[in-house]
Amino acid sequence: MGRPQKISDAELIAACERAIAQWGQSFTLAHVALEAGVAASTVVTRFGSKRALLLRMMDLDSAALRQRMRAAADAQPDPVAAVLAAAIVVAQGVDDPETTANHLSQLAYDISDPTLRSGLAHMRDAYRAELQALLETAALPGAPKPALAARVLAALVHGVQIDWALAPEGHLMPSLKSQLAAVLDGWRRRPGRG
Repeated sequence: MGRPQKISDAELIAACERAIAQWGQSFTLAHVALEAGVAASTVVTRFGSKRALLLRMMDLDSAALRQRMRAAADAQPDPVAAVLAAAIVVAQGVDDPETTANHLSQLAYDISDPTLRSGLAHMRDAYRAELQALLETAALPGAPKPALAARVLAALVHGVQIDWALAPEGHLMPSLKSQLAAVLDGWRRRPGRG
């Protein structure tokens, strides 16, 4: 019988996320071990490679992202505020230029690998699906159909993050919230009304 695991996959994934925030795509399994406070051999034995760790992280993060979005939405008194709160979840913890740059470098690495890119697409689909579900209950008569509205909001969130990373002025979250609110406020009005 094997020894019981002293650190969970979820804890190692969280350590991987911190390593990416600090070192970007150049992070190593040793960095993850350092962040987790375990021996590098623990991470290597558990995952085998950086790529396998990233794939496992994407699997776990898709479900966790939807849970965080639901929790953020559930804390709001209004369905439209719930959409905004859920939409910004993906940007939480990435509110400084260095961390943003490191996440973007990891994104470039992930996109270059077909399997990792597929994992990112799965996360994107989970994010859009959760936004769509929330948009279906929001009173937004000027919005396009929920599936398209979810894609528009997702593109806005990701675009604002990249735009802010190019010239970070102030903090990301207030800018992101104000731009999302502008779109949602416009969608509250019926078409043809000013």
